[in-house]
Amino acid sequence: MKRAWRPAAFLALLFAHFSLVAHAYATLGEVRLDELPSEARRTVVLIHQGGPFPYRKDGVAFGNRERRLPRAEYGYYREYTVPTPDSPDRGAQRIVAGGNGELYYTDDHYRSFRRILE
Repeated sequence: MKRAWRPAAFLALLFAHFSLVAHAYATLGEVRLDELPSEARRTVVLIHQGGPFPYRKDGVAFGNRERRLPRAEYGYYREYTVPTPDSPDRGAQRIVAGGNGELYYTDDHYRSFRRILE
């Protein structure tokens, strides 16, 4: 049996998709580069220079599973560690770089992001 096209259902799905995308953008704060900790500013410089990076996992694909950043295909985002003074491990700070050059900072291990304004 052929299914009838239902404009209301299509519009509901379309609205849900754009709501998710809008939510990702709406929940992003912004931070100026000069407001970041010095370790984060140094990490931004390394990203622009292409390295070398101090951690083996720097530059790996960031999956954005939590959907805190705008949706993109896997591999679009790359993550970089921001060294945390006095931390016994990599700490919670990261910078995530998008494929178009946009940068995002998190100091709570991906629970929230702020777009870096350079």
